[in-house]
Amino acid sequence: MNNELAPVLSVENLSYRFANKLALDQVEFEIKAGECTILLGPNGAGKSTLFSLITHLYDSPSGSVRINGFDIRKQSCQALAKLGVVFQQSTLDPDLSVLQNLHYHAALHGLSRSEAASRIEQELGRQEMFERRFEKVRQLNGGHRRRVEIARALLHKPSLLLLDEPTVGLDVPSRTAIVEYIHTLCRVEGIAVLWASHLIDEIHESDRLIILHKGLVKAQGAVSEITRLAGVESVSEAFQKLTKDKEGRQE
Repeated sequence: MNNELAPVLSVENLSYRFANKLALDQVEFEIKAGECTILLGPNGAGKSTLFSLITHLYDSPSGSVRINGFDIRKQSCQALAKLGVVFQQSTLDPDLSVLQNLHYHAALHGLSRSEAASRIEQELGRQEMFERRFEKVRQLNGGHRRRVEIARALLHKPSLLLLDEPTVGLDVPSRTAIVEYIHTLCRVEGIAVLWASHLIDEIHESDRLIILHKGLVKAQGAVSEITRLAGVESVSEAFQKLTKDKEGRQE
């Protein structure tokens, strides 16, 4: 990966307020091609708000979000064209088959029927789900549904993939398979990933971290940089130290 390349995702001076509550306060970071960046934060840290701003579900009057250089507010179609998203709550239609769900998504992105069929076979095949393409989504367990959602998010070949706690509630084998698959995508295909999580054991040593607490970026950088900054030996210890209140209590 060439670190001199322009960032795939650039967030600058981004703030957002709900009534009297400041949900995000001047958040800034960049993600380049091939980087897997883990967004760590306790409940209420602002992770979901940040994702809503990046996907343009919310609009902030201050700061900017750029995807592939396109401003999400001023050039939303170009910015969102290369964005793939897996939300925390499933958005698959449970009464449609895996194939029907994916063809519907492909059509929304303007893919021809033949191109969609080729990409669906590729993405499902990479996750060992092609044999189950005719099954209704409601017949699948949680781990297999997640695989389908990831395949769907990759059909239009995005340069940026957002994952909002995709492994919550899954068994260990399913979690492990998804974690390894996403890291392989970054390493082999150069996709930029922003992964919101609170599960420390899913972090690889090669990942970059952003620790978000009460709307503020408390630290960001490589795993080794974060632990050195916090003066501890593990990510878990760094996370606990950086998200404590002034009295030293974990929030």
